[in-house]
Amino acid sequence: MNARHAFESLTPDVVLDALASVGLYGDGRLTALSSYENRVYQVHLEHGLARDADAPSSVVAKFYRPERWTDAQIQEEHDFSFELMKAEIPVVGPLVLNGQNLHHHAGFAFSVSPQRGGRHPELDDFEVLEWVGRFLARIHTVGAAKPFVHRPALNVQSFGVESMDWLLSHDMVPLDVQAAWQKTCENAINLIAVQAINTPAIGKKELKNDIKNDSNTDSNCLSDSNIAIIRLHGDCHPGNILWTPTDALHGGPHFVDLDDARSGPAVQDLWMLLSGDRRQRTTQLSALIDGYEQFRPFDRRELALIEPLRTLRLIHYSAWLARRWQDPTFPINFPWFGSSDYWKSQIHTLEEQIEAMQEEPLAV
Repeated sequence: MNARHAFESLTPDVVLDALASVGLYGDGRLTALSSYENRVYQVHLEHGLARDADAPSSVVAKFYRPERWTDAQIQEEHDFSFELMKAEIPVVGPLVLNGQNLHHHAGFAFSVSPQRGGRHPELDDFEVLEWVGRFLARIHTVGAAKPFVHRPALNVQSFGVESMDWLLSHDMVPLDVQAAWQKTCENAINLIAVQAINTPAIGKKELKNDIKNDSNTDSNCLSDSNIAIIRLHGDCHPGNILWTPTDALHGGPHFVDLDDARSGPAVQDLWMLLSGDRRQRTTQLSALIDGYEQFRPFDRRELALIEPLRTLRLIHYSAWLARRWQDPTFPINFPWFGSSDYWKSQIHTLEEQIEAMQEEPLAV
């Protein structure tokens, strides 16, 4: 019999007891919000029963996935949020309750944040993209002030090689497609090493010896070691930006969920906002960078990293799903994962990425 996953013990009573332990008392209305990595709930509070008279009427409680981050890594995420809020950047960070922003109850680390409404930004609107670009530049200005000490970097070793090795060593890829997937994955990683690397962000320095390296790698790669490696949001896709009408108080974008904050090149926080064909992506990127450069220069050399970063995310995503398969919510929400057809589609997608990485990068 399989052991119960830790989140199966996170019942509504445990959630409410956790909030009560920091002086917030729910009225029984508890709504699970969309999150697979953690468990996140909107909790309505009883008026007048919170120890803090200024407590909000509802909050968002995030319970962190056990054993993913250390307390030091979570605290560093929170500290980054506080730095951004101090700089008047619209980031939704944790509340400080009883002098603490990271709390523990029943074996779970959790935080409490204010509820923030909004919708996904209209990314076909030039003005919206320009606005988002301005705030990303301000986030990166704060992020460049000092490095992370405890949180990881986005690089080919952690996102590419380690993800591939884990999938293979745990027999997650069916035997009928394993050799083809491994070869294609290695080819993609090798190409990243050739094209993009020797930057500290996604460098090839730790590639496994069994992945063949081209003898001309150093002469062909983007070898400028002075590309800035800064603290990032790390997972800046449209779902992590809440847009409120610009004619409202504090209107515009609000950035949420810094759970994947890590070090890397600035372009990591831009490319996931691009969609459509090459012309559409170029137009979107132009708007983002127009806004960005009102506050901070953007290094155009980083545009060559967009497709390598996309490829690393694809490999990492498969490992992310596989590592969490014992969490009951994953088989329910990702029933298509793990079949031979899934891995065949991954081979095809990686082959497309290999072609994309050999095209000229977007230019603005």
